[in-house]
Amino acid sequence: MTQAPDILCIGSVLWDIIGRTPAHMAAGADVPGRITRLPGGVAMNIAMTLARFGLRPALLSAVGRDAEGDELVAAATRLGLDCAHLYRSEDLPTDRYMAVEGANGLIAAIADAHSLEAAGDKILRPLTGGALGEPDAPWPGPVALDGNLTTALLAEIAGLPAFRAADLRIAPASPGKAERLLPLLPVANATIYVNLEEAGILCQRRFASAPEAAAGLIGRGARRVLVTDGGRDAADGTPLGVVSATPPPVLVTRVTGAGDTFMAAHIAAELRGRDRNAALAAALQAAATYVSGDIGS
Repeated sequence: MTQAPDILCIGSVLWDIIGRTPAHMAAGADVPGRITRLPGGVAMNIAMTLARFGLRPALLSAVGRDAEGDELVAAATRLGLDCAHLYRSEDLPTDRYMAVEGANGLIAAIADAHSLEAAGDKILRPLTGGALGEPDAPWPGPVALDGNLTTALLAEIAGLPAFRAADLRIAPASPGKAERLLPLLPVANATIYVNLEEAGILCQRRFASAPEAAAGLIGRGARRVLVTDGGRDAADGTPLGVVSATPPPVLVTRVTGAGDTFMAAHIAAELRGRDRNAALAAALQAAATYVSGDIGS
């Protein structure tokens, strides 16, 4: 690509292997369904949604120089994503994510992002080596960052000059990785995207609703937070107050990637100049359309 990217998506870029069935599932269930392999990972999911909104996202991640990695880069390029800044490793395999979804939601998932973690700060070299930024001229635009990076690297990013001019948008990747975001909560240019469970983990308490969780996170020092709660009200919180909105009611056919779609749609809406209420409503509509199966695959 010759044009500069509109936004950087930093984090997991991998293959999603998803098994879906219309049946309700319990532990040990063996049911018929469909198994798909799709480009995935939080950073990739966000980038794909941003591309659907007409933006030019660039991926910063680790992808192996194996056959799976070559296929993944080719697929991402066809989708309009800038892959020129990926760290391609000879020694590390391409990461994978596996999930099983039933009519009763996500049953289980395993994220194998070991190569991304092993690559560490090598994925950030374009931000300091001149390709996308340098010490005296840091990247000035939006950055979508996910919590699949190591705790140490996320803590380092919180103070890196390379991110001081960016509009940082951050997601934890999963409840199990939510605590990794603690060093980023008080960063002045950071917006944190979490679900209700992840908000509770960050605050070490339970919340009854997204607006309550948003207020709790602001009380813990966050500068801005977006909190979702499935089909219940979502909230956008800042020190100036909390606004909320209700998602459109839809029949849920899939859940993996819904939070990433919400985050990407919210970023895209704000880049188009939407205010807080309008951007929240647009993101909820996009997520509802996604989980209903009306877009994507």
